[in-house]
Amino acid sequence: MSYRLIVSIVNRGFETAAMDAARNAGATGGTFLNARGAGAREAEKAFGIEVQPEKEIVLILSPEDKCADIMRAVVEKAGLNTAGAGISFTLPVDSVLGVTMGIEERGDDAESE
Repeated sequence: MSYRLIVSIVNRGFETAAMDAARNAGATGGTFLNARGAGAREAEKAFGIEVQPEKEIVLILSPEDKCADIMRAVVEKAGLNTAGAGISFTLPVDSVLGVTMGIEERGDDAESE
């Protein structure tokens, strides 16, 4: 099976909305990473100190055939034209180990746990 890594960068506080939208579109889970924006337009001055806005990076490993639907759902919920001000893109994944993509692939033993 071919996988891609969906990377979505959203304003802090919108990571859960992005992940909920992704799950509704077929994602089985994801990882959140805290980040700070470094764009020239994003910097704000507070008490003479430059403050960068807090961001969240949402990483989702997905089968290639589900990527378009997942990205579309994330951008609809937390994209640039929303308060989430997010972007989303994919990266190729060459190999994957230690991942199951849903209960149907886990086998009968996993259901009894």
